[in-house]
Amino acid sequence: MIRSLLAALALAASLIATPALAYWEWGHETVATIAYKNVKPETRRAIDRLLARQGLLETPTCPAKTLEQASIWADCIKPLGARFSYAYNWHYQNVNICKPFTLKGNCPDGNCVSAQIERGVKLLQDKDVPVREKVMALAFLTHFVGDLHQPLHAGDKGDLGGNRARTDYGIYGPERLNLHSITDGWLAERAISTPPALTIVYPEEERARESAGTVEDWSRENWQAAHMAYEAAFDGDPCRADLPARGKLDDADIEKLVPMMRAQIKRGGLRLARLLDEAFGPPPPEQPRR
Repeated sequence: MIRSLLAALALAASLIATPALAYWEWGHETVATIAYKNVKPETRRAIDRLLARQGLLETPTCPAKTLEQASIWADCIKPLGARFSYAYNWHYQNVNICKPFTLKGNCPDGNCVSAQIERGVKLLQDKDVPVREKVMALAFLTHFVGDLHQPLHAGDKGDLGGNRARTDYGIYGPERLNLHSITDGWLAERAISTPPALTIVYPEEERARESAGTVEDWSRENWQAAHMAYEAAFDGDPCRADLPARGKLDDADIEKLVPMMRAQIKRGGLRLARLLDEAFGPPPPEQPRR
């Protein structure tokens, strides 16, 4: 009883004190750890060599000495203001869960998370890109693959990715709690801390299966996962006209969503591993000219 009370008080306090970082630290770091453990050895060495040059970023308050640190760099630099303000829209894509899936029109001029994932791989593959830009590309890529696999960065319903969808989490319901912060933090932490551990070396067959597809395929999958989160929070069809003013995830809803979140975190790590192997591996064959 005392332990439960202390846990409740700790969670309530953290709701007040914790800054609203995308996927929070643990989600991004877990995706990065899975990737680092599952890349090829030569890719791991290339990552380490590149991150040894992280000083070129000139962001001493936001280090990127390891892939885990690099995974949260793109959030850490937000308070630096105008210097990196161009990247704000790169963390998400507003694809309406109440309409058919499409990225067309939802990624203006490449300013969305899926386009920036593809751009990051190309920058790392380009031998003419300066080292500083490659370090930045690696940090952005690591973060954005994590963001894409936080479903509320991949789908919304005109509510800033669930930031305006006020939602209670179990018995906790402070006014500012919303569906985005829940999936970013409380639900992600519950998923990561539920056994068995996610940060392992996966069998080759599983790595290939889970990392298959394109960035657009992954976007569609996480858009569907976002629909699932809204559906759980608003007790059925989240696109109906008579939605309650406030959603709620009860214990049964949370138990149902945890496997989905675990799956997306694992896939994010294994997909990042695949992209890093491609980025640091032999250049792709040139396409024949038509």
